[in-house]
Amino acid sequence: MGTNNNLRIGLPSKGRLSDLAGDLLKQAGLRFRRQNRSLFARVSDLPVDLIFLRTDDIPTLCAEGAIDMGITGSDLVDEAGADVSVRMPLGVGRCRLAICAPEDSPAQSGKDLAGARIATSFPNISAKHLAQYGVTPHVVNLSGSVEVMISLGIADAIVDLVETGSTLAANKLRILEEIDTYETVLIQNGKCRDTVTAERIVRRLEGVVIARDFSLLEFNIPKSALAAAEKITPGFKSPTINSLEDQEWCAVRVMVKRSEVISAMEQLESVGASAIMETEITNCRL
Repeated sequence: MGTNNNLRIGLPSKGRLSDLAGDLLKQAGLRFRRQNRSLFARVSDLPVDLIFLRTDDIPTLCAEGAIDMGITGSDLVDEAGADVSVRMPLGVGRCRLAICAPEDSPAQSGKDLAGARIATSFPNISAKHLAQYGVTPHVVNLSGSVEVMISLGIADAIVDLVETGSTLAANKLRILEEIDTYETVLIQNGKCRDTVTAERIVRRLEGVVIARDFSLLEFNIPKSALAAAEKITPGFKSPTINSLEDQEWCAVRVMVKRSEVISAMEQLESVGASAIMETEITNCRL
């Protein structure tokens, strides 16, 4: 691998993000086989090598040119200060980075943490954020779970990723303020060894990510109500309309945002549509 010119993509080697990244690539048509937890895999039919790495290392290794592209968290990109470009968000792994304190703490925001001890896996982001208040805390840099550090007497507050908030509640913590929101992203370095293949990868992943946000609706509608139906479901550019054997009716196929499907079905039914069906879209090109 050290001598070929294949595009190199870094993927998380284990954990939930590893599974998400692997599934995403396979849905985008990148066929590969990782044997016995190997650190390397080669993609069939494309000049692409996959390297399985610690998620935290991917931004730095991409910036240094060891890999050309990588899938990692945007929080880790910010924390590393890596000189990479974010090619696209991947629509998974969304979370918030927040400053949290005990429920009985007198602190109301980051402004109140002068001199406090803060446990976090994100020392650079934490220090930068608090610096805007003129606050210079004592940062306890830890990896892994930091929620218990307050009860252990190690810290007065924490900066950590929050998804549902259930872990905070279990540890009797509350959010003082949110620093930012993050998600899983595809990154690329400025000296990619194969920009043509890189663009193919981006377009393939875009097809999968966009498809996750849309469904295909199919329905029959009287031609007299077609204009009303088109207002409800205008489609990406326009609906696909076909005549039925009954010349008074037509069949319509249209892309609809998945979050709006139920409402659209109800509205279509109210204007006379029937045989309304939703089909999942797994890939698309717009």
